[in-house]
Amino acid sequence: MVTIKDIAKKIGVSYTTVSRALNGKPGVSQATVEKVLKEAQKMGYQPNAIARGLVKKSTNTIGLVIGDITNPYFPAIARGVEDAAKKVGYNVFLCNTNYDKDNEKSYLKTLEEQRVDGIIINPAKDDVANMYDVKTPMVMINSPSYTGNHSTIEVDNAKGGFLATKHLIEAGYKRIAFIGGDFVSYVNERRVEGYKRALRQYNYLVDEKIIVYGSFKTKSGYTLTEKLLKSENPPDAVVAGNDLIALGVLHCVEDYGYHVPDDFGVVGFDNVDFSELPQIQLTTIDQPKYYIGKLAFEILMEEIKHKEERFVKKIVLEPELVVRKTTRIR
Repeated sequence: MVTIKDIAKKIGVSYTTVSRALNGKPGVSQATVEKVLKEAQKMGYQPNAIARGLVKKSTNTIGLVIGDITNPYFPAIARGVEDAAKKVGYNVFLCNTNYDKDNEKSYLKTLEEQRVDGIIINPAKDDVANMYDVKTPMVMINSPSYTGNHSTIEVDNAKGGFLATKHLIEAGYKRIAFIGGDFVSYVNERRVEGYKRALRQYNYLVDEKIIVYGSFKTKSGYTLTEKLLKSENPPDAVVAGNDLIALGVLHCVEDYGYHVPDDFGVVGFDNVDFSELPQIQLTTIDQPKYYIGKLAFEILMEEIKHKEERFVKKIVLEPELVVRKTTRIR
């Protein structure tokens, strides 16, 4: 790698002169500036971003750590982050953990070594021990506010679970199951809380046998639905932990001869792009995914600006029920 010292030696000037010329600082003649720039280009000089960051105390980069890039929920958030970052001259390093705590720990270590100015993270697990040692300003998405050290953004997941269940009850479904992702999941916990609250409010039985967990994947939705349909007292509706799970539910009930929405109702969570396709038309709970990403970056910029003052915010956004064709309307 070509360095400033290499350029200085080549054209016979001091290291300081080359540095000033490359950074547009005063004290160097125009002729020397042109000579330095020409030689730098000729030699293929690339400035060291980390070194510059140490001098400027800013690298104009942030890390975005997400759980699963194949889940359509996350690209929408990433677009919000990247669009907001681009407007103020920031670059974004994208890290996909696949919900693995070791991957997450490795990425966080690498991001700090790269001197990023801040980190936005959707934690791999609710056991967020990895976050305790992070000194870089950080905003957490859909995570419990475990110590108050970092800002958090989430949709009111309990309200979302309540709205989904209430809609199925009012549509006339009698036995409503909940199919979630990872059992040890903050969003699952909150969505189930809302689900149970709606059942109790409408005098429905809360049956733990039809509250089941797997992963936030389509295959898991199919497998768990199949088990429920084969049980002694199968459900006639499902609140799904996300839209991918809901897609698996729809595939399964169709394979087993149920007609949606007359025989079986399904509500998802997230309102990802595929949910409104004509072939699917999924009733779901909308999260403002792009806005979450944009807001996360804006809050992170405030954390960076006020990092010596312990700037911390907790933002809870409102979910919205989007009714389509996988549930009856009464």
